[in-house]
Amino acid sequence: MNRREAYRLICRMVEREYADIVQKTNFNEESARIYLTDGSFLEIWLYKHENLMEKYAFHWERRHINGKIFRHDNAPHAKWRRVKTFPKHFHNENESNVIESQIPDDPILATKHFLNFIRKFLKKRESHNNRRLTLPR
Repeated sequence: MNRREAYRLICRMVEREYADIVQKTNFNEESARIYLTDGSFLEIWLYKHENLMEKYAFHWERRHINGKIFRHDNAPHAKWRRVKTFPKHFHNENESNVIESQIPDDPILATKHFLNFIRKFLKKRESHNNRRLTLPR
């Protein structure tokens, strides 16, 4: 399977299984982009050598909303060698806060893993906002 086919499959799956948080998707030869209902987006890059997950990045862009980013990738930056799952790592809220990444090695499962994280994050935020709106006076 080439990258374009993988992106097409990912976008179809996302539109079917994550319609509650996904506004639209698109893809080309380079990446897949998933537009989320809160105005943020998830960008997926798969670099194929032997397999699609040999080199990857799953980047959730939120800087224009709250200044945060979340990204799973496996770029072997020397400064992240201390992370147990190196070269896999997770940028948690910003570029310099890096922790272990438990993202699966299959591109479809990896996308689901990250979108489940995003769904939980968005639902928690939505629930928090609804509680603030319904506090007794």
